[in-house]
Amino acid sequence: MNVAVVKNNGEDTGRKVSLAKDIFSIEPNDHAIYLDVKQYLANQRQGTHKAKERAEIKGSTRKIKRQKGTGTARAGSIKSPIFRGGGRVFGPRPRDYSFKLNKKVKVLARKSALAYKAKDKAIAVLEDFTFEVPRTKDYLAMLKSLSLNDKKTLLVLPASDRNVVLSGRNIQNTKIVTAEQLNTYDVLNADNLLLAESSVEKIEKTLLK
Repeated sequence: MNVAVVKNNGEDTGRKVSLAKDIFSIEPNDHAIYLDVKQYLANQRQGTHKAKERAEIKGSTRKIKRQKGTGTARAGSIKSPIFRGGGRVFGPRPRDYSFKLNKKVKVLARKSALAYKAKDKAIAVLEDFTFEVPRTKDYLAMLKSLSLNDKKTLLVLPASDRNVVLSGRNIQNTKIVTAEQLNTYDVLNADNLLLAESSVEKIEKTLLK
């Protein structure tokens, strides 16, 4: 699959880059994508939720009314879950939501996500670039020249570039990652994928090794 290489101002360089068929042209595996996205979202959870159960509630242990003769159900403690201010039944406790996922499944998921983007023709390859100084206006001008200013975009750089990252970090619906940080969730969450020319080789090297 060949994709034209353009400059960050939208001009065509006249060159094309070949995207590996073993990544961008495979039959996507939806279940692998589901598992990888599920793990990614699970890893974002802090798991610090906590509710007190009846044994943890402070309160009197006195029997609140006599056992019989009241005409209502027996009650032994004010800390019972059926009373206001009582403990919660089976309340949430701190826990770790992360789970193991095989590396091959994660690789297949990333390949599948990239294949979907290639199928939708939502991938653009940019000639390697940088900004002289961090300036949000320059990043917005780049998006506008690529007709992506109203789209959710993911820019993939070969390595971290401070000026580019600072220029784009405050723009809504824009995310910037390096080729090593690329993950299934970010690829699928973006409408369009912007690949710096040098990042293509790094992505292919990572997913085809």
